[in-house]
Amino acid sequence: MSETNSAAEAAAPHRYTAALAADIEARWQDFWDAEGTYEAPNPTGDLAGDSELAAKPKKFIMDMFPYPSGAGLHVGHPLGYIATDVFARHQRMTGHNVLHTLGFDAFGLPAEQYAVQTGTHPRVSTEANIENMTAQLRRLGLGHDKRRSFATIESEYYKWTQWIFLQIFNSWYDTEADRARPIDELVAQFESGARPTPDGRDWSVLSAVERADILSEYRLAYASDAPVNWSPGLGTVLANEEVTADGRSERGNFPVFKAKLRQWNMRITAYADRLLNDLDGLDWPEAIKLQQRNWIGRSEGARVDFPVDGADAITVFTTRQDTLFGATYMVLAPEHELVERIVPDAWPEGTHPVWTGGHATPAEAVAAYRKLAAAKSDVERQAEAKDKTGVFTGAYATNPVSGEKVPVFIADYVLMGYGTGAIMAVPAHDARDFAFARAFELPMRCVVEPSDDRGTDPSTWDDAFASYDAKLVNSASDEISLDGLGVVDAKAEITEWLKEHGVGEGTVNFRLRDWLFSRQRYWGEPFPIVYDEDGVAHALPESMLPLELPEVDDYSPRTFDPDDADTQPETPLSRNAEWVNVTLDLGDGPKKYRRETNTMPNWAGSCWYELRYLDPNNDSKLVDPAIEQYWMGPREGQPTGGVDLYVGGQEHAVLHLLYARFWSKVLHDLGHISSSEPFHKLYNQGMIQAYVYRDSRGIAVPAAEVEERDGKFFHQGEKVSRVLGKMGKSLKNAVTPDEICAEYGADTLRLYEMAMGPLDVSRPWDTRAVVGQFRLLQRLWRNIVDEETGAVTVVAADPDEETLRALHKAIDGVGRDMAGMRFNTAIAKVTELNNHLTKAGGPVSRSVAESLVLLVAPLAPHIAEELWRRLGHTGSVVHQDFPVADPAYVVDETVTCVVQVKGKVKARLEIPPTISDEDLEAQALADPAVVAALGGAGIRKVIVRAPKLVNIVPA
Repeated sequence: MSETNSAAEAAAPHRYTAALAADIEARWQDFWDAEGTYEAPNPTGDLAGDSELAAKPKKFIMDMFPYPSGAGLHVGHPLGYIATDVFARHQRMTGHNVLHTLGFDAFGLPAEQYAVQTGTHPRVSTEANIENMTAQLRRLGLGHDKRRSFATIESEYYKWTQWIFLQIFNSWYDTEADRARPIDELVAQFESGARPTPDGRDWSVLSAVERADILSEYRLAYASDAPVNWSPGLGTVLANEEVTADGRSERGNFPVFKAKLRQWNMRITAYADRLLNDLDGLDWPEAIKLQQRNWIGRSEGARVDFPVDGADAITVFTTRQDTLFGATYMVLAPEHELVERIVPDAWPEGTHPVWTGGHATPAEAVAAYRKLAAAKSDVERQAEAKDKTGVFTGAYATNPVSGEKVPVFIADYVLMGYGTGAIMAVPAHDARDFAFARAFELPMRCVVEPSDDRGTDPSTWDDAFASYDAKLVNSASDEISLDGLGVVDAKAEITEWLKEHGVGEGTVNFRLRDWLFSRQRYWGEPFPIVYDEDGVAHALPESMLPLELPEVDDYSPRTFDPDDADTQPETPLSRNAEWVNVTLDLGDGPKKYRRETNTMPNWAGSCWYELRYLDPNNDSKLVDPAIEQYWMGPREGQPTGGVDLYVGGQEHAVLHLLYARFWSKVLHDLGHISSSEPFHKLYNQGMIQAYVYRDSRGIAVPAAEVEERDGKFFHQGEKVSRVLGKMGKSLKNAVTPDEICAEYGADTLRLYEMAMGPLDVSRPWDTRAVVGQFRLLQRLWRNIVDEETGAVTVVAADPDEETLRALHKAIDGVGRDMAGMRFNTAIAKVTELNNHLTKAGGPVSRSVAESLVLLVAPLAPHIAEELWRRLGHTGSVVHQDFPVADPAYVVDETVTCVVQVKGKVKARLEIPPTISDEDLEAQALADPAVVAALGGAGIRKVIVRAPKLVNIVPA
């Protein structure tokens, strides 16, 4: 400590310093914990508590589930947590029962990867990370109801994650009722004959395997053999959403390949329409709604069947069924299940050499091309590559409207993930089909009349012609003619014809695919599923839950060469034979079973955690219905119910939000909860950024060691580059909240993060600027406490008129800003009031001081509690009423009105802000300067905009 600082502290021993802040903050955090200050009572049950508080209007405020990283927090992480805390505190002070807590999303890859590298069990490292993060968050003074906190790795929690999975497994979607129903009701329909089996046989004569296969086509959770995203380097399969745009794993950046494996899926597609339609009633950012709509991807069109000799028909989905006469070839995705069935032994006579890829037989050509396509990501396959690739299958299909035989190709630009995995190619009117047809010398037919002068012979065109505002041509047969019709009418005509002839129908398609729900990892929730000797899946009864994750010696998945696509997963749990092979009595006597050895994805635990916050100790129900109804039930303005405010990053726009919405809707349909949407209002906070400094090799250097000289930056004498980007340990620019708390205190950190700019905008961190908020708190302290004696200096005298106006304007503005989450402008208004009191000099009126402390309480709760107690109050500031502004002092006493004559200012009037148009006009016309300017001339028009403007137009 410098001599100057020592002298200053000796002269002012009660100054607000970092040391005093640390003492105040630690004391009040202990007090809040001991008193249960932030405990929100439920209307019933073990957390019922204060009935008077429970009777108040409720507010359920949530942050997105944090993952307990081993690196701990940097100052960017708490931005959203501080914001929700400030908002929650303001809501408590404005008469609400506020539920605000925080748990930990603790399963998943990072802990497992760390475990594989270090040999530390994932539970050990995860629990240590949780302990560290909890301590860091506590230091920030966050007002969480700690009774409600939990981690997803606790068996008491994942018991209910497994229970929800079984509800989904034991349900089917009834399209007529438009909701999920128990699978037993579907079985009853099959048993009674009300619903026929697929082949018409009686349900009673079907084997257990046959029944299971039929029900699997309906279940909302089902296992199937399907193309999946396989990452050999990670040793696991991934959902589409976990694969990056360049076809690599989001975690670890490994290559991802297409493979066919048996995996668990969630039939989220059954809810596509509801997931889309219910977005309208949510208070979410439009950008997030748009991302969800695009991911769901609803499109209207038609299903069309193209018969293939010796095999089933190829079914396509098209939004341009009006161009059916222009379909001159077809393309299947390389993974399409029909490919094996339609490939002949030899090339048909006259096969174009360009179509064969140089292979002797169709089987060889298809096998080679499939291997090539499997090494590409979906993004690479969809890229507008100049050279189109593909191969002829050797099979022909029949165009159902023209009767023409059209060749069937496989090509990587068609994906199984959209439509049916097959397309009818209309090369004259689709850019990709046009390029493919040119590459493979395929015929093209113009069926939509071009609006330019290119003519109707596609062989002379440079590109495809696509338009919805044109007439159909060359589209007639003996049975139907579309010639001369516009696109809309042609679509309607051909759709009706397809239906009448049994070769198609109008339908809706979605981009959304079913959710791949299996992971070949150890650190996740075990599936509560066992298989009998016939391979039929059976749900464990609720009495056997939770199925706990067993201890294993080797929890690493089997990984492979990241580039070796010809590999298969091997799960860690499969190596634990004693756990996998069990004898159980599931109600029909002891039998041998085999457990599912995949685990649930890390998304599972975060699909329903908002419900556990409500009733965290309930061991007999998912959630008490009365408690769920109280906190999340539908109400005016929130027709689908849900959390009142949910704050988190935009990166969860699709994955987490879509999955959580799906689980909520299933639970709602089955009668377990009253809310059909989990989160009513969503707010995306921005990001705190930091400068990244890199040396000549492009390697990040420690930001704290960089010097600035003449606008250039140097590290250990070497010039380095500077770019604004993310903050993180690997970028060597992370600043921890612990550092700032130690130097200034948690209240200063809270104020700085909220004052940096609008909450939804990213902003750069500047440690040097933190001191500004520290000085605000020092001035606040000095206005109430004598730095030399520690005595409170406020007086009983009433404040003067000017101070009253400053106070009530601040109360009005800060209250509005808090409610609107404009915390930066709220802080500016508090600063303005505090500066007014500082400049006024002399002791501050008690009434003003108390109001100022209450204004700052949501933002800087520790200093507010301390000052509130020093001002003589015994209760916590947390539950005090937020000040209410007196309207008489909010408006200015007078405002200046400009009076113009012929557009030029001739007078300025000081008038009451509430003056009427008539009175203001009379005052303006009577003003001597205005009378002189008119010079006796008549008046043609007077324009009054009270209270700021009068414009007089002479005759």
